[in-house]
Amino acid sequence: MISLTHSLQISSFPIKSPISNTNCAAHRSGGRVFLRRTNGNKCRYKGKCFAAEQPQPQPEVSQQKSKRPRKKTPEIDKKDAVDPVGFLTKHEINNKAFNHFLRERYKALKDLKEELSNRHYEVQDLASGYEILGMHRNVQHRVDFMDWAPGARYCALVGDFNRWSPTENSAREGNLGHDDYGYWFIILEDKLREGEEPDQVYFQQYNYVDEYDKGDSGVTVEEIFKKANDEYWEPGEDRFTKSPYELASKLYEQIFGPNGPQTEEEMEEILDPQTRYNEWREKHKDDPPSNLPPCDVIIDDGTEHEEFDVVTDPAWKAKFKAKKAPIAYWLETRKGRKAWLEKYLPGIPHGSKYRVYFNTPMGPLERVPAWATYVIPEADGNQSFAVHWEPTPEITHKWRHKHPPKPKSLRIYECHVGISGMDSRVATFNEFTDNVLAHVKKAGYNAIQLFGIVEHKDYFTAGYRVTNFFAVSSRFGTPEDFKRLVDEAHGLGLLVFLDIVHSYAAPDEMVGLSSFDGSNDCYFHSGKRGQHKFWGTRMFKYEDHEVLHFLLSNLNWWITEYQVDGFYFHSLPSMMYTHNGFATFTGDVEEYCNQYVDKDALLYLIFANEMLHFLHPNIITIAEDATLYPGLCEPTSQGGLGFDYYANISASELWLSFLENVPEHEWSMSKLVSTLVGNKYSADKMLLYAENHNQSISGGRSFAEILFGSAKTDEALLRGRSLHKMIRLVTFTIGGPAYLNFMGNEFGHPKKVEFPMSSNKFSYSLANRKWDLLEDSFHKKLFAFDNDMMKLDIDGKIMQRGSGGIPNVHHVKDTEMVISYLRGPFVFVFNFHPTKSYERYSLGVEEAGEYQIVLNTDEEIYGGQALISQDQYTQRTISRRTDGMRVCLEVPLPSRTAQVYKLTRIRRA
Repeated sequence: MISLTHSLQISSFPIKSPISNTNCAAHRSGGRVFLRRTNGNKCRYKGKCFAAEQPQPQPEVSQQKSKRPRKKTPEIDKKDAVDPVGFLTKHEINNKAFNHFLRERYKALKDLKEELSNRHYEVQDLASGYEILGMHRNVQHRVDFMDWAPGARYCALVGDFNRWSPTENSAREGNLGHDDYGYWFIILEDKLREGEEPDQVYFQQYNYVDEYDKGDSGVTVEEIFKKANDEYWEPGEDRFTKSPYELASKLYEQIFGPNGPQTEEEMEEILDPQTRYNEWREKHKDDPPSNLPPCDVIIDDGTEHEEFDVVTDPAWKAKFKAKKAPIAYWLETRKGRKAWLEKYLPGIPHGSKYRVYFNTPMGPLERVPAWATYVIPEADGNQSFAVHWEPTPEITHKWRHKHPPKPKSLRIYECHVGISGMDSRVATFNEFTDNVLAHVKKAGYNAIQLFGIVEHKDYFTAGYRVTNFFAVSSRFGTPEDFKRLVDEAHGLGLLVFLDIVHSYAAPDEMVGLSSFDGSNDCYFHSGKRGQHKFWGTRMFKYEDHEVLHFLLSNLNWWITEYQVDGFYFHSLPSMMYTHNGFATFTGDVEEYCNQYVDKDALLYLIFANEMLHFLHPNIITIAEDATLYPGLCEPTSQGGLGFDYYANISASELWLSFLENVPEHEWSMSKLVSTLVGNKYSADKMLLYAENHNQSISGGRSFAEILFGSAKTDEALLRGRSLHKMIRLVTFTIGGPAYLNFMGNEFGHPKKVEFPMSSNKFSYSLANRKWDLLEDSFHKKLFAFDNDMMKLDIDGKIMQRGSGGIPNVHHVKDTEMVISYLRGPFVFVFNFHPTKSYERYSLGVEEAGEYQIVLNTDEEIYGGQALISQDQYTQRTISRRTDGMRVCLEVPLPSRTAQVYKLTRIRRA
């Protein structure tokens, strides 16, 4: 139907127009038509053509040569201007080698983008491979499958739907089955039920899930077409549809007459365009009005021009722009799900098991498809397989809640669904949704971070050896169950972050990506570089465009399909360095640009951050990098990698070292502060945690287990509880605007996490969380403290306070083991000394006035001794210069306690 409109527009140009016989190529820009000769010469005509059979009033013709107005170059904001070494200049870092490396990396990034743009129209296409790859229901009663296997010679789908036959559903020969890039395409046609006739319309479409109830009204296609002709087309517009040869015959007759030549030799000389146009104009000057588009092209005395000004009737132009294409009528021809089920049997039913079969130089292979969205890994000795997930509309999850707004500070609750239950078994998505989310909200956190969600064959790896990057782990439930989890979290105002592993992959073959198409270098490097030096995992080939397509699409998939709010990029050193981060770093900048740096991996991280923040402006990305690569959280336009936050891993390692190896009275406050404050260049982007899951698994012990797991006396329990609270408080309040806590540590879970494996006879006894401890007085008091600690940020916004979001650490005394710092109106003071208390300890403060304790680790409700009386909770400043400040506080400071003061009244001099 749309072609009919185009035909009318083409027929409207008179044959004797100057346009008809010039070797000019035309393009449209704004309200003008630009013509240029294909041989490079300028068009010498500025003629006029029109299709209206009624003469139009002629505008005044300017005798001056028309000039195209030159557009002003838009002003570029300095912060958006590209400077490959911008962050080095900003932080006054001078290193010639690193400066050169950043410039070369920027050039490589430009070249990469240009190469990718030759195949992908825009970023959205590059990051949306999941829309065509994998298994997809097509609207034309079929299922399409596509996967990438450049090393394969033959491809087929096998499964219980075709009795695992490698010949029944294979890719066709030619471009429709296999292209030059190594992509294979297979169509699974739905089968007509017995007694049913094929669709009358060749391209009949069906609604399967979205608007599945539409199209079952019984209205026929013929009735819809008649309705379109009656309602959409104006009289005469369907003329050339009914008579398709009328236009061609009229054009021929206008040019050559009723008895025109039949061969090229019989043709006479054709008059020049100007003469033909004048003749046509004279002949049609008295024609009656018509509904054809009234278009004119201004002409003059033949002055050489490059553009022709088109003038039209304003009313017709507005009418033409307002008229929409008749797509709605075409969509109305779609039938509903009910009609589809009555006529067809699905080519591959929902829940069918399947794999992809390849014939390769290594012989025949079966693999779980790389883009599979639901996978059952090896269980009970059975081989892995993918599951076709196409649920009915009744069980398909309907999203109810929007993404929570992006917070200015993050309080992240790190979780693992499988160990979130109390029983000695794998917990499910639904159990986590029903039992854990409400606790997280009550505890005062505003985000959850899930690890182990992406499918992995071996449960004991905690999800860090990913086998199927587009599938949620089937151990915990179905994709719809995980959608419900995310939706309910959003309803509680919780962001959902995913611990994503793109730094390496599992070495498994049938269920993983290793040797996927029979070759060793499909997704990964070959040789030693393709193997992690210590873990045996496979290392991605980031310079390969198909691998980039896979990984970028994977990130976008989790956001579009499951509505996650951000990613925690796991173990970046494994991918950024060819030594996988297992090297000694001295702090020399050249260590970040030497021969061991994988530039392609850095380009992928830059591209990933640019893509994510372009397509999803509110997305949050967090980098886990123990080497603190320069520019982690700097904008990509300034030479950075573009992350929003980076995790300070050194903090938890220092705490663990103190607790296990250093006597308490020898703890260095200076070392503690320097470690917790982190990188001075990006402290305002730092995520801190005292301990995450790493301290509790892989043979480690949680801080609670170290401090009071084996305590036998009240004194030992008091010590352990006091240090547990102080460690968490100083870590939470001294760092940047992000904090993380592992599930259960907020109430001092005393047991470590141990996944079932051969060393423990596959026991689940330690693969759980004892939530009933919250009813125990000891743990209940620890949870009460953690909850009130969260309220410091909820009510007081402490994580955003300070100069640039960074606290003013003004008092660090190693001898007294005292630390104090300021964040806005809040004063934090810690006494880590195991025995020494102070009755009137002097601390400098910025503002004179009255300060009051708002949090005290030693209160009885938190399991403390209440050594500070209530009449000491309010303190007034003294005019004495201390810590470089003109006023100070003299506060009581018992050993192993910490207090938070808040300025409640300002005193003016």
